[in-house]
Amino acid sequence: MKKFEGKTVLVGVCGGIAAYKTCSLVSKLVQSGAVVHVMMTENATKFVAPLTFETLSHNRVTVDTFDRDFTWEVEHVALSKKADVLIIAPATANVIAKLAVGIADDFLTTTALACKCPTIVAPAMNCEMLSAPPTVQNLKTLEDRGVKIVYGGEGYLACGDTGRGRMAEPEALYEAISELFCKHDYLGKTVLVTSGATRTSLDPVRVLTNRSSGKMGYSIAVAAFARGAKVIYIRGLTDGTAIPSEWKTVDVTTTSELFSAVQDNIGFADVLVMAAAPCDYDVDCAPQKLKAQKLIVELKKAPDCAKWAGEHKGDKKLVVFAAETEDCEKNAKEKLEKKNADLVVLNDVTKKGAGFDVDTNIATLITKDSQESLPLMSKRLLADKILDKIGSL
Repeated sequence: MKKFEGKTVLVGVCGGIAAYKTCSLVSKLVQSGAVVHVMMTENATKFVAPLTFETLSHNRVTVDTFDRDFTWEVEHVALSKKADVLIIAPATANVIAKLAVGIADDFLTTTALACKCPTIVAPAMNCEMLSAPPTVQNLKTLEDRGVKIVYGGEGYLACGDTGRGRMAEPEALYEAISELFCKHDYLGKTVLVTSGATRTSLDPVRVLTNRSSGKMGYSIAVAAFARGAKVIYIRGLTDGTAIPSEWKTVDVTTTSELFSAVQDNIGFADVLVMAAAPCDYDVDCAPQKLKAQKLIVELKKAPDCAKWAGEHKGDKKLVVFAAETEDCEKNAKEKLEKKNADLVVLNDVTKKGAGFDVDTNIATLITKDSQESLPLMSKRLLADKILDKIGSL
């Protein structure tokens, strides 16, 4: 699951030799799922060609505010509205001074002035320039406004001097962005997530199950872990994604095993997310492979994990899922009440891009007092929306 999926990062590149390091940062951001737009000053293009950043970001690099070679829109405003974070790396003394006093005389500084998202500045310059009183004051001004300044270490500089002034390494800048994106509102909490499909055996060869891949449950566990939670992950049949060693993982096959695992672990959790798709019925497994031309199977109702959790949750928050094909809203609201849940996540699985075994979903979040319809999005992004909603209850 990509860490920055659904996030837009603006990267400003100023004229300094450290611009080559920013190539690594852009590559890492893209690999982590971010949409990256690079803006360069005219001087920056003397150190790294725009084509390099276009190749790495898969987006057109903007240098000239008055460039006419694009679909028309007030681009610096449009980009600023899309951005989740702006990072300027390397940031020269000149651009830092412009940011401090609000000068907007090129595309980068114009966009920066229009941005309301968090901003990170990575200074890179001669050590004497960095320690000069005007630069010190300008950086303090930016910090006072909430701009995060990420300094590099001391060492040999391109000018031949040795001292402070090097740009922070791409890894440090990547972590600074991660800290802005990742909430830690679940620190000290334990989130129990059920995930994937269960199955019941018809005979030694055949099983009854469903199409769940476990991707939604896994995404919720990943999101909760990223936000500081301890995770209890009870998984049935899933698509085999890697599980962090820090999670408590319980593997189950049948719905009865899932039920027992929930019973055993409910006492340790603050939040219960019943994202598994249990097989609702059990059968008596035939001792030998069935070969009849016509087969009649007697189905018995399997344990209802979500209903039991609702009856025993106490002050815990309970989230259930409703995968529906008709009368979706009505059925979801009935499920919310019957399971004594705090939140039901409704999926109309007849819609393209929603439901089982895909990386996206279309959901409606329903509580006793509210209803919020969400557009098509990745399951990882939806996971954060669900956690946000839980946090507001």
